[in-house]
Amino acid sequence: MTASELSTLPDEALRAALTACCGASHWVEATLATRPWADAATLLDAAERAWQGLTRAQLAEAVAHHPRLGESRAAATVSAQASAWSAGEQAGTRDADAETRAALAQGNRDYEARFGHTFILCASGRSAAEMLTALRARLSNDPATELDVTAAELWAITRLRLEKLLAGA
Repeated sequence: MTASELSTLPDEALRAALTACCGASHWVEATLATRPWADAATLLDAAERAWQGLTRAQLAEAVAHHPRLGESRAAATVSAQASAWSAGEQAGTRDADAETRAALAQGNRDYEARFGHTFILCASGRSAAEMLTALRARLSNDPATELDVTAAELWAITRLRLEKLLAGA
């Protein structure tokens, strides 16, 4: 689907499609407000501008739409499309051995105890071992740095999903 075609969807259908890309309702509404989009670059630029204005609470809303690494359920209710994309993005955990899966589960718990939210990583194309290494490395971040890293990872996921939406995936 082209960006121009996406622009013509009814509000509710487009809202659902954008929510599958990012669960921050403020971002969804801010991106919707920039229609029409002539092309993918216009949409992606508008989406990024909307992203840059998110508050900490709005980022938390986006985080709630992502499951822990190695799991399939997010804290928030998400669409079938968002669940499918998330499963594909975390494909590297499917073939992980029991030790790595257990280490990811423990790392998720340690991360949440330290930072108060789910660990977010743009996991597409990464192995479970790479995800675990990233999780462990980020546990040493201070909270402000980690919030910045989390926001960057969320944006990477959002952009990837927008590209998938445009590709019809």
